[in-house]
Amino acid sequence: MLKFLKFLVPPLFFGLAIAFIIILAVPEMRSSILPNLSIAAKIKAGHMSFADGVKKAAPAVVTIFSEGDVTEPRYKRQNKVQELGSGVIMTSDGYILTNYHVVNNADQIVVILTDGRTFTDAQLIGFDPITDLALLKIDAKHLPVIPKDDDFIPEVGDVVLAIGNPLNIGQTITQGIVSATGKQTLTDSPYNSLLQMDAAVNMGNSGGALVNSNGILVGITSAQFRARYNIDIQGISFAVPYALAKEVMAKLIKDGRVIRGYLGFTGKPVDQYGIEITDRYTPVFGILINNLDPLGPAWQAGMKDNDIIVKMAGKSVTTPQDALHLIGNTRPGTKLTFEIYRDGEYKEVEVEVAELETRI
Repeated sequence: MLKFLKFLVPPLFFGLAIAFIIILAVPEMRSSILPNLSIAAKIKAGHMSFADGVKKAAPAVVTIFSEGDVTEPRYKRQNKVQELGSGVIMTSDGYILTNYHVVNNADQIVVILTDGRTFTDAQLIGFDPITDLALLKIDAKHLPVIPKDDDFIPEVGDVVLAIGNPLNIGQTITQGIVSATGKQTLTDSPYNSLLQMDAAVNMGNSGGALVNSNGILVGITSAQFRARYNIDIQGISFAVPYALAKEVMAKLIKDGRVIRGYLGFTGKPVDQYGIEITDRYTPVFGILINNLDPLGPAWQAGMKDNDIIVKMAGKSVTTPQDALHLIGNTRPGTKLTFEIYRDGEYKEVEVEVAELETRI
């Protein structure tokens, strides 16, 4: 047996060596026998491009002009004010999301598609000042629709592309990454949440699309939150996440406005000892109430400051944001049962949800 192996092994290695040389020397054989090596070589020799994603998403991003009358107090006369923005076609029959500040107080809204079609009678279905979103409708069919994926969750570090018409110079693509998620301190309401990115956003980008490298909608861009500081900001822009924009759009179609539940408290996550949690790793025991509206539904039902909410509607609470999201999506008039921890004892409190007043 040993003699047989000594006879067989040298020719085998010699044959493999010849085959390897032939494969390296003949590209056709290399691409068919070693497809993975061929793909890697193409990637290395070529260039990175987001062109395919842009081709999928760009036709669904439109330009919006709105015009309205503004009265100047000093002279008590009216002037025509025109606002420039962008919008995103969400359905093939003409529903378009944009920013509220783009169409606020508009007497006429004009929508211009990338193929040049112009609609001078766009209808304002509804708006939501809290998220700075508005929903338009144009009379058209078979429109290009922005690609969407309800299961996609943006993460810090994702590559994103902002599509819009900044400064009315024509549709423009800027590229960046998601810098942060869940930004709420920049808004006037805890019911809002923003994506932060470093893609350039300028006047005219407002209401445009933020997509990933595959052209999937990630959010609706907004230049308003950047402009409010009135300082020169570099590399910080914001967008309303698609998941939130989708909820707002559904409510605007159904009711013409966004109806949110309200209980009248804010809180912070705490551990089992009642100590505030400032990291992502400590298990959340509950939400410590630290700002109770003295005339709100929660106060009227018997809740107190420093109560710890452990469960809401039978579900364990995780973050204040999740709690507010659940309350905000509960129809006014609905009764929710809370399990709270107070002075070493667990209690149940039933609260009737009121409607959150929205300031325009």
